[in-house]
Amino acid sequence: MTSEQTELAKLRERIDQIDRQLLALICERAKCAQNVAEVKMRGNAGQDVVFYRPEREAQVLRKIMDDNPGPLSDEEVARLFREVMSACLALEAPLHIAFLGPEGAFTHAAALKHFGHSGVCLPHYAIDEVFREVEAGSAHYGVVPVETSNEGVISHTLDVFVNSPLLICGEVEVRTHHFLIAPEQVDAGDIKVVYSLAQSFSLCRQWLDEKWPGVERIAVPSHADAVKRASERQDAAAVAGEHCARLYGMKVLAKNIEDHPDQIARYLIIGKNSAPPSGDDKTSLMVTIRDEPGALYKMLGVFHRQNLSLTRIDSRPALSGARRYHFFVDFIGHKDLPEVGAAIQELSRDALDVRCLGSYPKGVL
Repeated sequence: MTSEQTELAKLRERIDQIDRQLLALICERAKCAQNVAEVKMRGNAGQDVVFYRPEREAQVLRKIMDDNPGPLSDEEVARLFREVMSACLALEAPLHIAFLGPEGAFTHAAALKHFGHSGVCLPHYAIDEVFREVEAGSAHYGVVPVETSNEGVISHTLDVFVNSPLLICGEVEVRTHHFLIAPEQVDAGDIKVVYSLAQSFSLCRQWLDEKWPGVERIAVPSHADAVKRASERQDAAAVAGEHCARLYGMKVLAKNIEDHPDQIARYLIIGKNSAPPSGDDKTSLMVTIRDEPGALYKMLGVFHRQNLSLTRIDSRPALSGARRYHFFVDFIGHKDLPEVGAAIQELSRDALDVRCLGSYPKGVL
């Protein structure tokens, strides 16, 4: 055995030892999770038990990232711990997560990023359906899009909040990179047609014009449909997310083909329970005001006086009456903070209605 082989053998033996230690610690953590479930069940006899604590998960992941010595990146370490936490939570009570779109959609990727792969993800084809599933108790939580870098706010999501009792309990951002993917047996030179969403074609137009000018582009209703159609041909590919490629066993021909990099979509986690403070939170309000001079100025002045930092503001016309608008406002801070409570109280004096849509941890991953 050469010196190199001897060194490699020692390193592999050490890796095996570490793996055994990791396995023992993960199993010990899982047993602790089961004990947590038993304690909660005893203390809440005859009542619904809340197993998922978004503020607790956020605190754990932030601490993991703060304590990370490397060489793995903070995000990679947090992703690994998210999966461990997801598996342990499933031992307490598997979460059922309703999300918008078919399997492979970016909203599906957002659900997996936030809850991990041990949750039970349930696809639905309309934002209203996701809300209804959670309201009816068929799903514990829902994941819906609220804004994208290229198109801005998703108005329909805001509209559904007007008449829904659900609360925002979290947020997650996903980088919407597009990949050119194809079945394993298809070579790049064989491709004569590409399937995708019309929106994805528009986001990747420059790259497709330059790299695949003679290839026919066919718009379909979803990325999942695009992948399914491509898989049934020997001369086709699809433009979709990396998650879609993994989910349907496709190979990647080109990565990040969007014309403008760093496209980000933001998604909201909706549920029935409010999240306690995590130490780094956002609050979302819906403020209904009359369409009259100075109304918006007065509303914004409240946040300035309370030293609250706004992160987003959008408006939608109120269908319940003419000359009324719903303003959806996000800002840094939790509703339990004195300055936030003071702001809500002051807003209520002039606004037609003020409703807290939720205070929740800022997205960690």
